[in-house]
Amino acid sequence: MAVLKKLVRSAEGAHVPHNKNTENCETVKMPVPKRVYVSMSQHIGAPAKACVKKGVEVKVGDVIGTAGGFISAPVHSSVSGKVFSVDEVMLTNGRKAQVVVIDTDGLQTVSENVKAPEVTDHASFVQAIKDSGLVGLGGAGFPTGVKLDPQNLDEVDTLVINAAECEPYITADYREMMECGEDVVEGAKLVKEYLNLSKVIIGIEANKPQAIEKMKALTSGLEGFTVATLPSVYPQGAEKVLIEQTTGKEVPQGALPAAVGVIVMNVASVGFVNRYMKTGMPLVSKRLTVDGDAVANPQNVEVVIGTTVKDVVEFCGGYSQEPGKIISGGPMMGAALANDEMPVMKQNNAILVFGAEKAKLPEESPCIRCGRCINACPMGLSPVEIALALSVEDADELKALFTDLCMECGSCSFVCPAKRPVAQTMREAKDFMRKAAK
Repeated sequence: MAVLKKLVRSAEGAHVPHNKNTENCETVKMPVPKRVYVSMSQHIGAPAKACVKKGVEVKVGDVIGTAGGFISAPVHSSVSGKVFSVDEVMLTNGRKAQVVVIDTDGLQTVSENVKAPEVTDHASFVQAIKDSGLVGLGGAGFPTGVKLDPQNLDEVDTLVINAAECEPYITADYREMMECGEDVVEGAKLVKEYLNLSKVIIGIEANKPQAIEKMKALTSGLEGFTVATLPSVYPQGAEKVLIEQTTGKEVPQGALPAAVGVIVMNVASVGFVNRYMKTGMPLVSKRLTVDGDAVANPQNVEVVIGTTVKDVVEFCGGYSQEPGKIISGGPMMGAALANDEMPVMKQNNAILVFGAEKAKLPEESPCIRCGRCINACPMGLSPVEIALALSVEDADELKALFTDLCMECGSCSFVCPAKRPVAQTMREAKDFMRKAAK
């Protein structure tokens, strides 16, 4: 049986190209499109349930989807207008979800229900965050209200703010710090106060010196605040890697960060907390990095949630060439889209569009047993052994090899000289394990 001596090895990873082409592009607000498609499935857990019908007039901030369970979040209208239909959309994972289609009136009339929440203690703070519809804005989309209410709250003492932004191309979080750094700090102070935490650590990759300097200046003199400079090695933004780098703690297999006294929040999520507490405006818009060699004018754009990828790209000057691949998110962990009709969701942080040449898959060759995938894995896994166990459908060996710890970061595929789809094989192995366990 294989024994994993150390679950997280954050000194490893992959030296991916940064390609932060839009880091100096200030966020531009995109006009409201004529129609939006607001999905009820925008987070991990149970989808929201649509609570509006065709023909209903809605305003910005109105609840149009109620939380569908404990791990869920409400969905709000990002526009004012009339509900055209309640339909279904196919998500990138192949599942269908309800979508509220709204024809906008261009007025962006704000709902009378949008009011700054009254917060006096931890319970009311958590309820306010739940009401805001906030989910993790870094990609995972875990409902924040649930995250901020761990069962062992008395044992949690540290907030780690994920500002690593280690994926190539994406600069949305960087712009959050440069444009809204004050919101980030004030939001962190609120989380620290209402969760009774003693430490706040803002983790930023070393390739963002201006952001590091700014956040250090904004937190200077604040008790318990630290800005940690992280190595520019992918995937520094992965939760377990980030926790080890910033605190030295290792999250046990199968446990959440709260088990080691830590809560992790994306930097944009923290900035939103402060804005919501001041205005009561729920999560209805999102900053996106739009980039790639098939986009005419790459930039950072703020769009209302539910805007289609097609409309976003058109706002950025359209396609400069025939798109070969459209990705929601980064090139390492993002999801390839079937078409540009997919709507922007809460957890989206980028739209990347590449031409045929960059989208072309490399020709793979046999594994040469070089071990580079093993050295690159931040979780200390052995993709070679896992692939072998999968080939003979040995679920026990896959479990012994800690296959379920794979975060699907793609470091293994990136470093593979044979250009094998290692990450896809790891995903298949995890799926096989889950099915075998039923």
